[in-house]
Amino acid sequence: MSKCPSYWPKAIKTLSRKDKVLKKLILKYNDKFLTTRKDIFYSLCKSIIGQQISVLAANSVFRKFKNKTKKINPTNVSKLTLNQLKSCGLSRQKALGIKELSLKFVKKEFNPKLILKMNDEEAIEYLSTLRQIGRWSAEMILLFTYNRSNIWPLQDIGLLRAISNNYKKKYPPPKRFLDKLYKKFSPFCSVATWYLWRSIDDEPIQY
Repeated sequence: MSKCPSYWPKAIKTLSRKDKVLKKLILKYNDKFLTTRKDIFYSLCKSIIGQQISVLAANSVFRKFKNKTKKINPTNVSKLTLNQLKSCGLSRQKALGIKELSLKFVKKEFNPKLILKMNDEEAIEYLSTLRQIGRWSAEMILLFTYNRSNIWPLQDIGLLRAISNNYKKKYPPPKRFLDKLYKKFSPFCSVATWYLWRSIDDEPIQY
């Protein structure tokens, strides 16, 4: 885990000044902050497992996956068969995605260090070349692994629900309103997202 992102103190001051809803959430959930494992392979595996299933189901599958690999790294995962991966509760597509991911890392066909030199959209495009990694998963990686400050993951159901609840909007919230919030929260959309998530799940999300 890591220390507080360098932009965090400035972000919470700016967002508190700009938005009454976020000000309340920042005061209420002032005990923790966004952290990172700084382990992109681990986080990519977790994001693939978590796609389109509940947090509870994802945690159950991930525990089995972790027990099967002993230690989550490309070499260990690459040695597992598809059937072994599926026995953790993974669909065939997710098992294929994780297997291919591990082989790309082992063969050095994917270079995470390149992401450090990319802007957010370039990084999302690069991450999306990986099997089973779409925009949502790429955004989770940028937010949690690289701690990018301005990620606004509008494909995330939890974020949309939190916006709907906190701003008293229908679900899903209108695109015009989401765009308005993006402009209002930039360049600290990641921080706004994190606090909005906390409003619907007291336990901070971690990938």
